Amino acid sequence: MQKASVLLFLAWVCFVFYAGIALFTSGFLLTRLELTNYSSCQEPPGPGSLPWGSQGKPGACWMASRFSRVVLVLIDALRFDFAQPQHSHVPGEPPVSLPFLGKLSSLHRILETQPHHARLYRSQVDPPTTTMQRLKALTTGSLPTFIDAGSNFASHAIVEDNLIKQLTSAGRRVVFMGDDTWKDLFPGAFSKAFFFPSFNVRDLDTVDNGILEHLHPTMDSGEWDVLIAHFLGVDHCGHKHGPHHPEMAKKLSQMDQVIQGLVERLENDTLLVVAGDHGMTTNGDHGGDSELEVSAALFLYSPTALFPSTPPEEPEVIPQVSLVPTLALLLGLPIPFGNIGEVMAELFSGGEDSQPHSSALAQASALHLNAQQVSRFLHTYSAATRDLQAKELHQLQNLFSKASADYQWLLQSPNGAEATLPTVIAELQQFLRGARAMCIESWARFSLSFLLLHLLAAGIPITTPGPFIVPWRAVSAWALMATQTFYSTGHQPVFPAIHWHAAFVGFPEGHGSCTWLPALLVGANTFASHLLFAVGCPLLLLWPFLCESQGLRKRQQPPGNEAEARVRPEEEEEPLMEMRLRDAPHHFYAALLQLGLKYLFILGIQILACALAASILRRHLMVWKVFAPKFIFEAVGFIVSSVGLLLGIALVMRVDGAVSSWFRQLFLAQQR
Repeated sequence: MQKASVLLFLAWVCFVFYAGIALFTSGFLLTRLELTNYSSCQEPPGPGSLPWGSQGKPGACWMASRFSRVVLVLIDALRFDFAQPQHSHVPGEPPVSLPFLGKLSSLHRILETQPHHARLYRSQVDPPTTTMQRLKALTTGSLPTFIDAGSNFASHAIVEDNLIKQLTSAGRRVVFMGDDTWKDLFPGAFSKAFFFPSFNVRDLDTVDNGILEHLHPTMDSGEWDVLIAHFLGVDHCGHKHGPHHPEMAKKLSQMDQVIQGLVERLENDTLLVVAGDHGMTTNGDHGGDSELEVSAALFLYSPTALFPSTPPEEPEVIPQVSLVPTLALLLGLPIPFGNIGEVMAELFSGGEDSQPHSSALAQASALHLNAQQVSRFLHTYSAATRDLQAKELHQLQNLFSKASADYQWLLQSPNGAEATLPTVIAELQQFLRGARAMCIESWARFSLSFLLLHLLAAGIPITTPGPFIVPWRAVSAWALMATQTFYSTGHQPVFPAIHWHAAFVGFPEGHGSCTWLPALLVGANTFASHLLFAVGCPLLLLWPFLCESQGLRKRQQPPGNEAEARVRPEEEEEPLMEMRLRDAPHHFYAALLQLGLKYLFILGIQILACALAASILRRHLMVWKVFAPKFIFEAVGFIVSSVGLLLGIALVMRVDGAVSSWFRQLFLAQQR
């Protein structure tokens, strides 16, 4: 058997496994088609007259704008309980005092003194809770794919319709300052921008201080319509110290001063939005779907009255994507084409002096526009791909048709509106929530192709005659040692447990704008055990000879017969250790092939088990927290291990070739 044949056959087996992993990944993890359609004022989302006769006029579009300016303060990793008062506690239990509680005191002071001007919400975030995916959701109103968590190292421009695109198309001046992730997501979209590097999580102040240097001067200049400030200090403090560290209290107090300063500068036509893109765990990490990670704070305030009623005792829970259609209509913009969020209807009910009937009618109008947009998106998406369940889609379209007909009747028959309005609002909300639930469910479908390819790979014969056979138990133990080393070095197959600090080994001051180097360092730290054991796997062929050589030495020198052993003829000694491999080089290459196939088979069984667990439990609540991340880690580990195995076998063959050449030279020298 030739060297090239062994490597090519092993590479082909690896390719079979890779194809299976790719098919399973595309069929199981959250995937969807990104449409490039855009909403416009000239094309309403559906038939029927627009609210209040706003026939696409400037500043009115689908709905008359309520605000001409917005200040969006995005505090990265602002968990909901960070916005709670100092002595927040569960009834019946003693008060809890934590370093991060009560530091955003300006929010509660505003809620108490101006209850009709402000509202605090618990923003429910969709996993994965990584910054790039959250920014996509906060601007498009759609659901990012699960596997996009890996793109957090290298963001790409958003091709879907989004709020930033709508703002620039409408001629609004958008000024940004903060996390440089926005530069890659929205290249050239800002009239003025101040970007700061975001990856160095050990730096708590550079980004925040840079924003503060430009924030107030920019506001006072008036040369903006939308001002976005993305602070990173809270998130970096969580990664470096955790949420319970005194530094977290310091950063939150700084953010409180920022909010207070902005409130003092707001004009009546401006809306202030303070939001967290995600939360964080008790260790300060994020990326999964635990309650602390998916629970973020959302605070709205305006100098003019926003709400007809006072805030409820417990803040309302809203999906994070609901902010997108809400801001679009409040600013007089079209809702982004692919949005599946539901407008926060309460914001369209008028101030504290508004009449109940007119408030309900305004809410119904906003919800109907939102429902038209979502219905149009579902129709376009279902025509482009068959991802959505046909039966559920048909039921939703029937529900929308009925709700839309009831809304049109309500506009034509104002006398019976009071009794019909609550029903229409409930029907529209039911449609919007059902559409979002269907999209979440339909964009996680499962394919069995992976299992078939694994069965094909498992059926490859791996029994080869010859004297150099490594037993199954040895190969299995070697593979299990790689897994054990992964866990014993402090790793876990979940995203929050990744050792992100490894990105700064040797680079304490950061990497500048480079992203591939920190990603490589983190990957090397995470999968070092897979790589080392795979490269060292061919050494299992040499271990029996080492054991044999030790046994030969003992047999050659039996107790009490040292003198006899010294006079034993030299030609009776057997070749020692790996030099015996030269007795049958063709069997040696066959043994390498057999060993490689055994190792790939065991690794394939591990990833097959992960795929089976993920497929069987794909509707389990823990699937995105446990089973999907475990599969991703095993898949990447398999790829790293297979590449390492090929490198190890190629290296052993290279050494064997050098030894063969040396043997030939030695033999020729002896003949001379």
